[in-house]
Amino acid sequence: MEKSYKQYLAQISTLIFDVDGVLTNGMVTVMPDGQLVRQMNIKDGYALKTAVDCGLRICIISGGKNEGVRTRLKNLGIQDIYLGAHDKIEQYHELSDMYGLQTENVLYMGDDIPDVPVMKLVGLPCCPNDAAPEIQQISKYISNKNGGEGCVRDIIEQVLRVQGKWDGNFDAKYD
Repeated sequence: MEKSYKQYLAQISTLIFDVDGVLTNGMVTVMPDGQLVRQMNIKDGYALKTAVDCGLRICIISGGKNEGVRTRLKNLGIQDIYLGAHDKIEQYHELSDMYGLQTENVLYMGDDIPDVPVMKLVGLPCCPNDAAPEIQQISKYISNKNGGEGCVRDIIEQVLRVQGKWDGNFDAKYD
């Protein structure tokens, strides 16, 4: 019998997220100079900062190259940020080697086909509610929130609650 996704939450120590379609809604505004502007959910930011402060390893692997995204994530305390990653499995193996990651301790949230190879390797593959059908098929947890609309907060809060680290009395600065 397949384990419920909730049975994986207690042992998660590393959470890896895609950016576009997970931390954002996947939409970009094209500025006159060609710059692509994204929006991120402040509640996802709070959850990311809280997770870092609670000792969880947060990593980002994204095909996008926006340095504004890197700045935002670094300001939340995230150290492992891979942008411009077209073959995400390479960055996953680098992280795994660097930290000695164990499959059962890793959660990955992605939303589209480039996320499939990594999602097949981790203990808890997750996705937003509006992820591609192929991603939903391989996910052990599908958030009820869409990308950029709180799906990251949703899964982080669940992990922290199960691990007894979410008590509502946080002093984290996240903006």
